[in-house]
Amino acid sequence: MKNYTFEICANSAESCIAAQEGGAHRVELCASMPEGGTTPSLGEIKLARKLIDIRLHVIIRPRGGDFLYTPLELDIMEEDIRAAREAGADGVVFGCLTPEGELDMPAMKRLMKASEGMSVTFHRAFDYVKDPKQTLEQLIDLGVNRILTSGQQPTALQGAGLLAELVKQADGRIIIMPGCGVNESNIAELAKRTQASEFHFSARENKESLMKVRNPALSMGGTDADEYMHPVTTSRRVRNTIDALRID
Repeated sequence: MKNYTFEICANSAESCIAAQEGGAHRVELCASMPEGGTTPSLGEIKLARKLIDIRLHVIIRPRGGDFLYTPLELDIMEEDIRAAREAGADGVVFGCLTPEGELDMPAMKRLMKASEGMSVTFHRAFDYVKDPKQTLEQLIDLGVNRILTSGQQPTALQGAGLLAELVKQADGRIIIMPGCGVNESNIAELAKRTQASEFHFSARENKESLMKVRNPALSMGGTDADEYMHPVTTSRRVRNTIDALRID
């Protein structure tokens, strides 16, 4: 059987524990998942490192939105990489683009230097690049270890065609890791169609708040947010997703 690697997109130290219990090999620790993930707090990183033995990667993204960063934001990202390293992270996850949808090479080289000795994943900024196949070659030249991508589509299954082409082009020189919408119902089909060996998914379920006193007139975030429901990775869903591929 093919050797697969499973990475869980974890939104908390609690989710990291569930990822490990479910059999994942690695976590990508993020905050602000509704924004696509931002850099978690130093406390969250340190606690996650203390509580799990599997590999810990940390997203380096100072805000939601696009991937065009100012000099000040790059300063912040560089500091966050140093902090993640000192907190015991095994790898970091980032991506920087130009206004034209190409790699911001000076920014990438700077962050690659700051990440020296750590595993580097180029995240779904890849799904916004103008020429994914050219960008793949540039990322190999930079020394990036893997690319997290949905194949430039809303879900990885929808982007399976491009993902398959990227896996073939990569030819073992860089890892193509499908992510976005990957779950127990489609991971086997995705593996078959793309021939990818690493997969990224969240395996989350909603956990209801224990608050008894609630004020439905107020919202601390968006109007669509249910602030009495918290999504968290569960070991059950991690295990089920992994088993769905191994059993197939």
